[in-house]
Amino acid sequence: MLKKLHLSSWVTYSFIIAAALVWFIPLFWMVYTAFRPSKLALSQQFSFEFTLQNFVTVWQGAPFAIYYLNTLLIVVGVLVVQMVTGTMAAYAFAKVNFLGRSLLFTLFLIQIMVPNDVLIFPNYMTLKEMSLLDTKLGIMIPFFATSFGIFLLRQHFKTIPNELEEAAKVEGYSKWSIIWRIYFPLSKSAYLSFGLVSVSYHWNNFLWPLIVTNSVENRPLTVGLAIFAQAAETGAQWAEVSAATLIVAAPLLIGFFVFQRQFIQSFMQSGIK
Repeated sequence: MLKKLHLSSWVTYSFIIAAALVWFIPLFWMVYTAFRPSKLALSQQFSFEFTLQNFVTVWQGAPFAIYYLNTLLIVVGVLVVQMVTGTMAAYAFAKVNFLGRSLLFTLFLIQIMVPNDVLIFPNYMTLKEMSLLDTKLGIMIPFFATSFGIFLLRQHFKTIPNELEEAAKVEGYSKWSIIWRIYFPLSKSAYLSFGLVSVSYHWNNFLWPLIVTNSVENRPLTVGLAIFAQAAETGAQWAEVSAATLIVAAPLLIGFFVFQRQFIQSFMQSGIK
């Protein structure tokens, strides 16, 4: 029995290591190429000749500072609004009894199964009628409400005892105060989990911003990177393209490696496996 268990664990760990290597090899190649001189970018011979000139060339060759600012505004703006709308909706579905609550919550869950790409055309036409094309607000509006966030927070709010809310009402707390002074502090793990998902998705979101934006002033990093890579392909500037890709991906990579333990714990505590 112990031998079988040991063999099973060995096979499992071997598979995990193999999968990690498959994920890590492209990342390693990107980082390695980003610091290589352009003339050695595609060379098969390993060398310790590295340079930062690729990053200087990329930063000066495209308005990545503007792309960064646009992306931060979009990501933070969407996250803040989602936190507010998701918290209020989750509280209503978890703690407020009203007619049709289960049916309405089921409709919210159905939205999780609908890909965002399916809604691109109606969302585009709606923004066109509102004169919000090629604006940061136009990129953010379709994501101000999130069915996944509502579901995640609702499940966590249901674990909080009703006695805490009743005691708060005795103390004279309003509904708004109860939400932000009791439910919000006690659900930090759920908010961290959702924040990770939201920031990662909107930092990497490409198709919707590509369709909506036309100007440099409103393009996020993903669209700016695609335009830069397309312009650089004719000269086979793989070192510069890799450097630009690393510039875009670095914040998420650093955030993951720094807060890896907190991220995993928050997902486990929130019931996401």
